[in-house]
Amino acid sequence: MAVETPICDFGWQAPDFSLKGIDGKNYSLTDVKGETATLIMFICNHCPYVKSIIDRIVRDVKELQNMGVGVVAICANDADEYEEDSFDNMILFAKEHGFTFPYLHDETQQIAKNYDAVCTPDFFGFDKNLGLQYRGRLDASRKEAAAPDVRRDLFEAMKQVVETGKGPEEQIPSMGCSIKWKISA
Repeated sequence: MAVETPICDFGWQAPDFSLKGIDGKNYSLTDVKGETATLIMFICNHCPYVKSIIDRIVRDVKELQNMGVGVVAICANDADEYEEDSFDNMILFAKEHGFTFPYLHDETQQIAKNYDAVCTPDFFGFDKNLGLQYRGRLDASRKEAAAPDVRRDLFEAMKQVVETGKGPEEQIPSMGCSIKWKISA
């Protein structure tokens, strides 16, 4: 089921976390915070929306990291029901796509809930003080990648945050598969 992200709540403060990365290390918000801005992405391995843009995400992240933006990706899907999103498959997915950022496993799904993440991909762009400035899409892609020359919404928004401390007032929601929540007993 396709889900859209809510409108950006400008200034909302990023909740802290401590999650295991695919490299075996634990990461907190402080560990991934960038000098100029921070991007937290909720993604997974199996979602067609993520698969259609993962190479663009990696491209844009590399450029943003060169601007001092700290970046992290978090997978919160129920890996028991969605084997493709298991920790071992996260390692393979990151390697296959050349991730230059930590990829963390939110096994309890508590961090996704703290962020009110709703879909994959769900992008949270924070200023240098960890106030939310962007909650929109990567670009016009959906289940299929858009044309190569489309506006890079996430990249342009984060560049603006780096340069001005503020995200764009007009933001188009990200769309993707709903997060696969564990069924409570």
